[in-house]
Amino acid sequence: MNMKKRFIAGATCPECKKVDTLALYKEDGVEKVTCVACNMLMTQPDEQVAPQTRDDETVIGVFKP
Repeated sequence: MNMKKRFIAGATCPECKKVDTLALYKEDGVEKVTCVACNMLMTQPDEQVAPQTRDDETVIGVFKP
């Protein structure tokens, strides 16, 4: 399976300090960021992901391109 990755323009890798090498992709419903230069990988566990709605709002829908 070929995974679609999106590069993060202007971002600097925290490991190798190179610019424009970070790519964002989704694997098994989890967003991951990897550096194509040094293979550094960052993930964010579900419990740390902020909710998309706030308690005092009424949301009809959330647009995800």
